[in-house]
Amino acid sequence: MSASTATVTSYPPLPAFKGKPGWEFTPLGDLDVDAFTAAPGGGVVAGRGLFALADEVAPTAATHGESEQGAIVLPLAVARERHPELVARHLGSVVKPSPLVARNDAQWTDGAFVYVPRNVHVEAPIHLSAVHEQTGTALHTRTLVVLEEGAQAEVWDELLSADDDSEGLVNSVVELSVGANARLRYIGSQNLNERSIILGTQRAIVGAAGHLDWITLGFGAKLGKVFLETKLDGRGAHASVTGAYATHARQHLDFDTLQEHAAANTTSDLAFRGILSGRSRTVWRGMIQVDREAQQTDAFQESRNLLLGGKAHADAIPGLEILADDVRCTHAAAIAKIDAEQLFYLRSRGLSEGTAQRLVIEGFLTALVERFEQGTVRESVAGALDARLAAVLG
Repeated sequence: MSASTATVTSYPPLPAFKGKPGWEFTPLGDLDVDAFTAAPGGGVVAGRGLFALADEVAPTAATHGESEQGAIVLPLAVARERHPELVARHLGSVVKPSPLVARNDAQWTDGAFVYVPRNVHVEAPIHLSAVHEQTGTALHTRTLVVLEEGAQAEVWDELLSADDDSEGLVNSVVELSVGANARLRYIGSQNLNERSIILGTQRAIVGAAGHLDWITLGFGAKLGKVFLETKLDGRGAHASVTGAYATHARQHLDFDTLQEHAAANTTSDLAFRGILSGRSRTVWRGMIQVDREAQQTDAFQESRNLLLGGKAHADAIPGLEILADDVRCTHAAAIAKIDAEQLFYLRSRGLSEGTAQRLVIEGFLTALVERFEQGTVRESVAGALDARLAAVLG
């Protein structure tokens, strides 16, 4: 026997071919995820986030720590040391097992824990961030948000690169637990540099009469595959999910969404919109799943894409899987180029081609922004979209 024995961790294999369900449009091919060394996340990088406007409009973001009312906002590793039983009870309880989750379970080095006790309302937005900093490494980051019965909170969660040149991979897992009669607004943004790969597994469980407002912005990375799932687990639960992306060059982003209705009288509303230019490609595949017990479900989903030029490509694939017989489920999907008649009308009023095009695009995205009430969130999402459009349109 040798003096020292190396420990080799064996993980479930990742999909490497198009025949694997969920990976038909984004096979990983010869990408060796396990070849990347796990690395800790970096600090906040000034000027690289999408929510600069939010800091100007609402600078009173919740301070990380523990409040007198029992709310906790801590790095996940610190929270596990200080509150081991609480973290152990919730960590891994929301997300489903998968090869990506298995790697994150074993290797996460960065992350955040947000816990709001029963009937506690956190008034100020809670700002979180994870930064991929070391080139050639994998950042396994974890966000765990738990709201007990009757609690309320708003969480802004950003995923960033430290610079424009660092290559690497990010394996992100997000777990959202919304208790009965609780209300959570979760705003997640991904603005990695375009030399990075993002693999994401995100899932929420919403209890009886709970309310989840989930906003996701996917702008960065050269290659991305994100699973985004909500489970309406109690009578009267509701989830509103809003997604936006704007791609250019040769970016490839793939979003796989699920609205699972597991209880009666639940409602969900999902809307994704994307702008594509260059040779970029996006995929959205959405599924509304209604279990046998989920009578009187009301669910809607839509994906709309606007192509700038003839080389960008989008796939939009809605789906329904309904086992109950008293439901209302609808979906819509559209992929189109900018309407030539709209451009002609605007140009005939003296606008330049670039200005006319920008106005059409802004009008296309207005439907997403108007899903939010007037205030900080609406202004910040609009500001993030404007900043991204400036990068995409040049």
